[in-house]
Amino acid sequence: MKRYLIFGAIGPFVGGFLMLLATTVASGYWTDTNWSEIGKFLGAFAKTLQYSYLFGIVPALMIGAIDDILCHVKRIPNVVRILIVGAIGFAASELLYGSRGPDTGVVQFLLYGIVGMVPAALSSWLAHRYVDEPQPVHST
Repeated sequence: MKRYLIFGAIGPFVGGFLMLLATTVASGYWTDTNWSEIGKFLGAFAKTLQYSYLFGIVPALMIGAIDDILCHVKRIPNVVRILIVGAIGFAASELLYGSRGPDTGVVQFLLYGIVGMVPAALSSWLAHRYVDEPQPVHST
């Protein structure tokens, strides 16, 4: 249950921030960055945070379910599990958001893929760090 709380709390927050960052970078808004633009960006993030949770909670919990399934496979090490969950998050967000807007290319592919990869891998790592119970050591 703690795993799903981590994914539900961290995923939409980080994903919403990265989604806003990806759309501002892709639109060319940050060609000349100064402190007032950063303030506007953080203000927009604070105003849209409720929508990030509204639209991001279900995908985050779905990725959390995949992480929970992979956690029960004993042969998969934790680092490989984190990488698998990150790759699934990358692919899912790229399929959902990659064709947004008039521009398509490598930059958009990477920007929108990172929107799903970073929250998924971060949540999986936090779940491994704080939720997974240590395995008992058997002597031979």
